[in-house]
Amino acid sequence: MPAPKSSPTGCTLPPPNTRAGSRRCCRLRAWRCGQSNAGHRRYHARCFEPCRAATTPRKPVLSLPKPNALPWLVVSVVVIGLDQLTKAVVRRALVPYAPHEVIPHILNWTLAFNRGAAFSFLSDSSGWQTWLFGILAVVVCVGLIVWLARTRRGDWRTALPVALVIGGALGNLIDRLIHGQVTDFIQVYWHAWSYPAFNVADSAITVGAVLLIFFGLFAGKHQG
Repeated sequence: MPAPKSSPTGCTLPPPNTRAGSRRCCRLRAWRCGQSNAGHRRYHARCFEPCRAATTPRKPVLSLPKPNALPWLVVSVVVIGLDQLTKAVVRRALVPYAPHEVIPHILNWTLAFNRGAAFSFLSDSSGWQTWLFGILAVVVCVGLIVWLARTRRGDWRTALPVALVIGGALGNLIDRLIHGQVTDFIQVYWHAWSYPAFNVADSAITVGAVLLIFFGLFAGKHQG
């Protein structure tokens, strides 16, 4: 620690790189400094420099918020747009429950309506599931949007899957609110085996969930 310096008037000053701890300490230093200037009516101006430095309020430093991942909601908007567009097309072009072959023994376009969750889960229930899944979709979307707001914009491994799930959930929610049911039309099958019909929104939810699990399990290994 550097030794105290003396002013031209013989006043002993604290090192320039130290700060006075309090007003009382500053005044005591100034008084002692003045005592060393015996015969002078006024204390030397430099005796009060530590007090001014310690008692002058500092201007608050404004820290700008870090960019969050909310702009990734553009992906959600794209998913919603594609989902609603494809559903509108198939409702006009296809006859309900009449398969239209796309790839033999693999893929059909089959217009179907679902009151349940993704992939026709609980579609045969009496109707209470429509409200249940609607409320769940709202709660999940709000939670995921908050998650995006707390995620760094460059963290695409989190932002992209979350945005896909949000878009898919809102796409099916729009169907429930407007039509009271979800429109499905993608049917994957193999000979006698057939997978439940689904749509673009279901696909986005599934892909987003799988990516979240995948990146959650392997992101640390990838970064390491």
